[in-house]
Amino acid sequence: MRRILAPLIASVLVLAGCGGGGDTGDTTSGISVDTKFGSVEVPKDPQKVVALGWGDAETALALDVQPVGASDWVEFGGKGVGPWAEDLYDQAPEIIATMEPDYEKIAALEPDLILDTKSSGEQERYDRLSEIAPTVGAPEGGDNYLTTMDQQVDLVSQSLGKEDEGQELLADLDKEFGAAREAHPEFDGKSVSVAAKTSEGWGAYVEGSERVQFMENLGFKQSEKVAALKPSGFTATVSEEKLDDLDADLLVAFPIYIPDSEVTDDPGFKRIPAVEDGHSLVLTEDLNDVRQAFALNSVLSASYAAEKMPELVADALK
Repeated sequence: MRRILAPLIASVLVLAGCGGGGDTGDTTSGISVDTKFGSVEVPKDPQKVVALGWGDAETALALDVQPVGASDWVEFGGKGVGPWAEDLYDQAPEIIATMEPDYEKIAALEPDLILDTKSSGEQERYDRLSEIAPTVGAPEGGDNYLTTMDQQVDLVSQSLGKEDEGQELLADLDKEFGAAREAHPEFDGKSVSVAAKTSEGWGAYVEGSERVQFMENLGFKQSEKVAALKPSGFTATVSEEKLDDLDADLLVAFPIYIPDSEVTDDPGFKRIPAVEDGHSLVLTEDLNDVRQAFALNSVLSASYAAEKMPELVADALK
């Protein structure tokens, strides 16, 4: 995975804020870490962790740390994590809103560490969180949710004093992807487009986004057509008139907050050459667990998707 994602990773960065609403622990023996927000002190052995970034909660759970508060970006419900991670909680966390978190609710949890490694990376958000507790935010270049999985695991594991465990997690996942690539050599070098349709239209996921990272880990490469589009955050808008921009050796698509049929029955979608040729995979409601795992791309959900997705992809390429 590190080999595949290396061009996207400038450096391993960790950060923490320096505010304090509640017990911030023993910062004198903590870790000094750097990010786009500067160098700060992360407390040693934090006991109350709030995980706000996309996939941060599952990353902490993978490292045997149970957040007391967490954001549910993919709307799993319940404990805010996928079925592959639910049993890792002894007690459900307080669920915190995603893009506009309730800062008072976070402060009431008296955290000694806040994880926000995969978020918008906005200064205002970081400043408000760091007034509550030391905050590990986005790394340099990780704005607009473009923090890679390697960066996320590095940030979280270093903040929790579990760097070795973090490296082991990535190494184990590398082996899983390696096994999938070995089992499916036909994936190697094939172009892929990953797209979603909402009530507002179509969007293609850009290089560095979690869904494209996942497909690259299976051996695919980002479509040159999509790479040429103008991104806005982690997607690029694709008009109905230019849906052929989504054409690739494989097209992976899914609906967001709309019925599956608005993708599968979309006349423009059906005219895309990859779809006409049968080389498309639509992640529909009956594949919801896989779709959510693929979308989240945490170190835990990616393991689940790496087990379930390859056969679906192989069928689409036949």
